[in-house]
This record gives sequence, structure tokens and C-alpha cells, in this order.
Amino acid sequence: MPARENSPALSNRTICCIIIRMDNEFKTRLEKIESVLGRYLPKSADEKWAASSFGNIDACIGAPHFAQLLEPTRNLLELGGKRWRPLLLVLCAEMASRGDEKMTGNAYELTPLVEFAHTASLIHDDIEDSADTRRGKPAAHIAFGLDRALNAASWLYFQAVCCTGKVDADEGTKSALTGIFMEELRRLHLGQAMDIMWHRNPEMIPSADEYKAMVRNKTGTLARLAVKVGIIAGGAGTEKADEAGKIAEDIGTGFQIIDDVVNLTTGNPGKKRGDDIVEGKKSLPVLLHLESNPGDAEKLASLFRKAHDEGIDSPAVEEAISVIAGSGAIEKARKAGNAMIEEKSAALSGLFGTDGGNASILIGKLFASMKK
Repeated sequence: MPARENSPALSNRTICCIIIRMDNEFKTRLEKIESVLGRYLPKSADEKWAASSFGNIDACIGAPHFAQLLEPTRNLLELGGKRWRPLLLVLCAEMASRGDEKMTGNAYELTPLVEFAHTASLIHDDIEDSADTRRGKPAAHIAFGLDRALNAASWLYFQAVCCTGKVDADEGTKSALTGIFMEELRRLHLGQAMDIMWHRNPEMIPSADEYKAMVRNKTGTLARLAVKVGIIAGGAGTEKADEAGKIAEDIGTGFQIIDDVVNLTTGNPGKKRGDDIVEGKKSLPVLLHLESNPGDAEKLASLFRKAHDEGIDSPAVEEAISVIAGSGAIEKARKAGNAMIEEKSAALSGLFGTDGGNASILIGKLFASMKK
């Protein structure tokens, strides 16, 4: 593992951007998380980092080559993000271990598993959706080129696993952590495959069960990964981790529903309102509207096609939003998402009862701060 002075943490701008959204009690934890992420994804590569990531490689490979991977991925990481998944991982470890310092240290070391997977998935998602922006800036494939962004994001999935070898744990635990990570990645890609199948065909409308299954895998899987890794790092074992994982996937699903609602109302940060219409997303507000107004299926499909062809400034975007909002489907989805987050976050924070200590309280505060 490279020395800290050779692998600076992420920028103060990033840390401040995150902290202002959350309670001051999270500040120290977030700064530690940023430090770990910065060690595994540095601004520039040194020999120790290269050896840790790639093993013995040809001497002619140097900084310009490593930069092809580091620049697109680190650029997105530095643009911000709530970091709630790695923070949840740490809090779950604290809750499971009753604050044991060794186990909590392992949890921080494992945060790249969830945050690097999330970052890589965003780059790929923007490519697959033909999205132009992410977090208010040009998407990675626009800024760095399709081939470079695609390759760098794929690499980041594998780079994430480097951290499992650095934790102070037995080989069985390390192997279990790697196995969990790989299974969740496979599920993430299954969920994305379902989403792609639907948004490529405006006439194809999934059932509510299919939609929920897609979101549990595409979005919920990273929440599930965070809590399972955290609880295992905290020493509670796989049975408790699996129980927590089922709760967490619903929390992730709730946040995806809220993101879908925001997309059709104020617009997600760094994105334009209604870009889900352009991309042909069959989000919960769309499905709820069609459930009560099945006769609008053909009209919405036509508007989705027109929006896709004409882009985000097409009048079809606002017309589609107006149709969906007119039935109350957007507000119905908002209530469903918030109710799911509230119910399941309470279940997660209470998983260890009074033994969870302050970490249980902080998990509840974390999700309360993120409700919309």
C-alpha cells in the first residue's frame, strides 16, 4: 500500500460538498473515507501503488499510461456525491462490533468496494444512456472519449477488490468479502440489463414486480453490498449480514424511486429535468400512471420516441411529464419511496437493538437527512 503522502486524499472541495449535506457527526468519518479512497485511486501513480494494483509489470509502463485509468475515474469521484454508501458501511461495522477499533479500521479500508463500484457504474450508465452530463459536468465519455471512459470504468471495478487483501482479517473472511462483492456486481449488471431492455423499446412496459426486481439489483445491490461488507467487517457473521442486506436493498430501492420523482420535478443535481424521458426510462411514476390510465400507453410511447429523437429540449419532454403528473402518479411514487426509506432504515438501525449503540442512531440520522 502506498504511503499517504504519495497518495493524497480527495480535494477539500469534494469533502465540503459532501459534509454540508450531512450532520457534523459524520464529518470525521467522511474525511477518513476520502483518505482511503484517495490511497486506492491517487491523483498520480507511484511505484508502490502500481505494484499493489498491477503486480510486476514492464519497466516501460509509467505515469502517462496509468493516467489513462486514473484521470476519468478520479475526475468523477472528485465531482462529489453523497458518499452515503461507504458511510453506511462504516456505521454498520461500528454497530455490529460495538465500536471495536480494529474492526472499524477494517471497515474504512473496505470502502472502495462500494464507492468504486458505484463510480464505475455511473460512467457505464452514462454511456449506455447516451447521457451528456454527470454531476453538472460533461460525462466521462464526453470529457475523455468513449473508449477511454469505458476501459477506465471497467478497470475500477477490479481496482476496488485490491482493498480486501489489506484488511486485518483471516483468509476466509477476505475470501467471503470478495465473493460478496463479485456476486453483487453480477446482480448490478443484471439489473442494468433489464433497464436497457425496457428503455430501448418505448412500447415495452414492465410489470411492477419486474420494475422492483430491476431496481433491487441495479440500485439496491450497492446498498446491500455496503451493509453486508460492514457487518461482516464488524464481526457479526454472514447470517446477520444477509438479514441486513435484504433490508438495505429496499432502502436503495426507495432512494431510486425518489431519484425518479426528482427527475420529473426539479431535476436531479447536475442533470436536466426530464432526461429520464429522453432515455426512455420506465420509472415508477410512469408505471403508476399507466396502471390507472392504461389508455395513455401509446401516447407516452410516442412522446418518449419524440423526446429521444429530439433531445432534452424537445417539447415532448414537458408534455410527457405533464401527462404523468396529471394523474398524481409522481406524488404517489414520492410517498411510496419515502415510506420505504423510513420503514427500512428504522429496521436497519434497530437490527442489533441497544447493542448497536450510537452507530444505530447515526444510521437513522443519515437516512433522515437524505429524504426528499
